[in-house]
Amino acid sequence: MDCSTEFFIASDDEVAAQVKGTEAGRAFESLPGGAYDPADVVVEWESLFTGAHAHALMQAGEPRFVTEVTNDGCCVFVVSRNLVTSLATSDRTTLEAIARQWAHMRQEDGEDIGEDEAVRHLGELARLAASAIRQGERLYCSVT
Repeated sequence: MDCSTEFFIASDDEVAAQVKGTEAGRAFESLPGGAYDPADVVVEWESLFTGAHAHALMQAGEPRFVTEVTNDGCCVFVVSRNLVTSLATSDRTTLEAIARQWAHMRQEDGEDIGEDEAVRHLGELARLAASAIRQGERLYCSVT
């Protein structure tokens, strides 16, 4: 079964959890995800931005799920504050460099994520992260 992914802004975990199994974009400012595992990718992005090892981030509990993952893969998790801040405050050159680096990592693993697509997507996600910070809210991801 193919999953659909959306990054979205919500005020807290309880509100975000209500999105599970539905389309976040109907009620929240959101951005569709891409053809990747979102729980893995947020760890990869944080690792690229901060220099922390992905394994260490996962051992520390990233990403933090606010709902259980059901048999069909539906879940909601919160994007770490470190990643949200990195996305929201990085300049265009840094965002592009991180996006290209990530695209190469995915290509080495046999995934078809082009550099231009990665740059566009990370730029859009950075705008959503900045909006979350301006509103004093959190960035979440829903997998349906």
